Order: sequence, then structure tokens, then C-alpha cells
Amino acid sequence: MAQQLQSITITAPGFAGINTQDAPLAQEPSFAAVADNCVIDKEGRVASRKGYAVLTTNGPAVLGSSDGIESMGEFVAEDGDVTFLSAGNNKIFKGTTTLVDATPSSYTIAANNWKFVSFNDHMFMFQRGQEPLLYSDHAGTVETMSAHAHSTGTPPQGNECLAAFGRLWVADFTNDKSTIYWSDLLNGTHWSGGSTGSIDITKVWPTGYDTIVALAAHNGFLVIFGRSSIVIYSGADDPATMTLSDTISNVGCVSRDAVVSTGKDLIFLDDSGVRSLARTIQEKSAPIGDISKNVNNDIKSLFIAETGNISMHYSPREAFVLLNFQELGVVYCFDTRFPLQDGSYRATTWSHINPLCFTTISTEALYIGSKTGVASYSGFTDNTTGYLLSYFSHPLSFGDTSKLKFLKKINLITFDGAEATVVLNWAYDYSGAYTKQAYILPKSNVGQYNISEFNTEAEYSSSIALINRQKINTSGQGTVVAVGVETTVEGKTIALQEINIHALLGRIV
Repeated sequence: MAQQLQSITITAPGFAGINTQDAPLAQEPSFAAVADNCVIDKEGRVASRKGYAVLTTNGPAVLGSSDGIESMGEFVAEDGDVTFLSAGNNKIFKGTTTLVDATPSSYTIAANNWKFVSFNDHMFMFQRGQEPLLYSDHAGTVETMSAHAHSTGTPPQGNECLAAFGRLWVADFTNDKSTIYWSDLLNGTHWSGGSTGSIDITKVWPTGYDTIVALAAHNGFLVIFGRSSIVIYSGADDPATMTLSDTISNVGCVSRDAVVSTGKDLIFLDDSGVRSLARTIQEKSAPIGDISKNVNNDIKSLFIAETGNISMHYSPREAFVLLNFQELGVVYCFDTRFPLQDGSYRATTWSHINPLCFTTISTEALYIGSKTGVASYSGFTDNTTGYLLSYFSHPLSFGDTSKLKFLKKINLITFDGAEATVVLNWAYDYSGAYTKQAYILPKSNVGQYNISEFNTEAEYSSSIALINRQKINTSGQGTVVAVGVETTVEGKTIALQEINIHALLGRIV
């Protein structure tokens, strides 16, 4: 008697993001083994990320053989004037389309790891071992803090700077990792007299010793991230009387730029993975797994291998948190719209884009520091070049790993992607030798039927977006099967809507 055809339907493939942490066969089909160069869109589908368009026209001329734009920030003056500042090739630049050297004369810059902080109608720039710089719309130039007309005291040459509670807070000095200095109230150029001051938290570290890595403000608290612990002060609006509110052991932050505020929470990278401050306070211990629970081992491996800057960035418009490993060229994208039931975020990866830094400007547009200048996160090419979107499932057993499966047909439903070449992949028994079948999506937004040898049925929604149903005959046999979809994104978005896999179950092996 003929075996009944068995089916697996994966609605919104990769909806739960990448999971490389759990055993492959123990996972729900909604998890992906690979989801590269994509995001989880607002409908919960794996979709192509946006690309980037370089705005700068003179980048190669002024950046030379340097890494490119490594830090940047937008300054919006009280009168509404906007100035974009960036750093690269050991210079400070003004502008986006044309980079104009704004480095103060006779000022030598040794690195481009600046922290840009906007405070009280000035843009401040801090970097360890360098005198701080500042820009004001009134002067129209970048100047050293000591050269500023209203500067007092010795400007602190710290690596970390926070604008909060009406003043600047500076920490992480070459020979001092436990002292925080704060400026006078509403004046980031005053470092003596008034309400200026400092605090040494050497005796506060919960483990006896640590080093300040990053500073943040959250829910009225001053949060001090050490390398392996966190210290929280209340009452920082009056630092002379602020008090220790909480300490957390065995959880810290790996670098200055690896902490970001989403408005509701602070997200940061610890040795154990990406964490939420709110949940860390609740847990009071090293985590079993939090924001990056499903990809923690991968992130730990990248952290160990990374030799450059590790940074995080939150985009309110795109609703994602980006974790960037600068030298490795790997970005993890964590969707903030749809947390999973355990509180972890759906993760995808980006490759090929190779960002050096990120910033969000006043319009909520996302800007990227690149090898050749300032770029915007927009369009669907990487500076006019296409990029490969890849989705691969974990091995699927159809509920029984002991029986052979004879794959008969795969129905793939995609959204948008007109004229894109889509490649369906399938392989058996954990083999990397995938069988591939390619087809081309229709060109126009006019309904067409039976247009390919695979009996494609195309439907259109409001004459705007193409929904394509592709039926592909498959072959081969094995106890488990993995499927994948690849397509080169070249100017048009595409999303994976559904995969229906049909197979015959054979004898026990």
C-alpha cells in the first residue's frame, strides 16, 4: 500500500530568528539555522535588510588608506542648525556629502575612537589620552576645550563621557579606572569650582576590584558599568549627595560602545551574551541566557576573535538593536518588536555591509560609517552592489528520525522581489551538499499565471506587492532534510512568506 504524503508547513520561515544554541532536531521549524543579510519585518517575516548608500563624494581623497569613518555624531543647535561631525584618518570632519577637515590647528590626533556627546548647545568629543574637543554653532569651528573662552580647570582626558542630570560625567582614564569626574551644572567646559567634583568607587566594586568601562543614565539612576560588575547610584541630579543604590556581581560590559538605551531599557554586551539591565537587576546573577539566548555561543566566539571595536546601536525607526564586530565584519540584528516568550530577541545576521560605526540623526534616519565615508541605511543595494540573502532551516524529521523521507515537492511563497532570482536548496542527513533549483520571479505588477516551467502562480496585493507561489519538484532521500532559500538582493525588497514541504515516509533505517 502506498505511503501517505506527509507535510511540514513553515509559516513565516525564520520567524523566531536564528537558533544555534539548542540541538537542531529539538527545535521548532520557526527557528532558522541561518538568516543572513535580513531582518524580521513588521509582519514577522524574514525579509531583506536595507543596504547602504555612501553620501560622501570625496571620501577616498580625505580618508586615504585609513579604515574610514570610525565615529560620528549629529549636532542640532538650539536655533535648529544641524552640523554633522565625524572622525577618520586621525582627523575631525564636518559635513556628509563633502568631508571638510575641521581638526584644530596644531592638534595631533592618535586614534578615531571618539565619543560624541551633545550637551547644552555644544557637541563634545572625548577619547582616552586626548584633550577633549568641542563644537558650537556660535563659533562654527572645532576647538580644544582648554581653548574655549569659558573653560575652567583641567579638562579630563577620559574615554567615556555621559551627558545626564544636567552635567557631563567623564571616566576611564589611562591611569585611573575607578574615578568619575563631573562638570559644573549646565556647563560642560567648567571642571573647577561651582558644583564640579569627582568620586572614586574603588571601595564600592562588589567583587573587590573592577574597572569602569561605560556610563549610562536610566530611570533616574546613574549606571556605572564595570568590566565584570555594575554599580548603580541614585540622586545623581545632586552628585554631592548621591547614594549607592545597588550593585550587581559577575555581570558587566565588554566595551564603552557596547551599551545602548532603547528608552525603556539598557541593552549591553557581557561576556555571557547580550543582556537587559532590567532583567539583570531581577536576576542578580550571571544569566542562563537573555537577549541573545539563542545565539550566545556564536557571540562569545566572535567576542574572543574580535580585535577591533565592539559596538551596539538602537534604531527606533527600524526597531532593532545592532551588535557590530568591527574587524570581523559581522553584525547581529536583534528585533525589538516581537520578543520571544522567554524574553530573548529574534536574531538575524548581516554580512557584506562591513560598518565601522552607526549613529541615528534627528530625523531617525540611520547613518553608517564606512570605508569611503558617511553612508545612509537605505535602498536595497550595498552602495550599488547586490548582496546575498540566505535562509536555511534546521534539519526536519517529519516527527520520526528513524524513517527514510523521499522529498517530493516544495511550495515556496515569497513576497515582493520582482525579477529576483531565487534559489531553493535542499539536503539530507546533515550534508552540506545541497541540491539547488533556481527560478526568476515575475517582472511587473500585472497578474500572470503559469508563467514558468514550475507552474508558478502569481498573485498581487493592491497592485503593489507581488506574492509568488512556486511549486518545485524535488528528489533524493534521507532520514532528515534541511531546506534553504538564497537570493541576491539588487534594488528590491523580498520576504519569505511560507514553505510547504511534502515527503513520502519510507522504511525504518
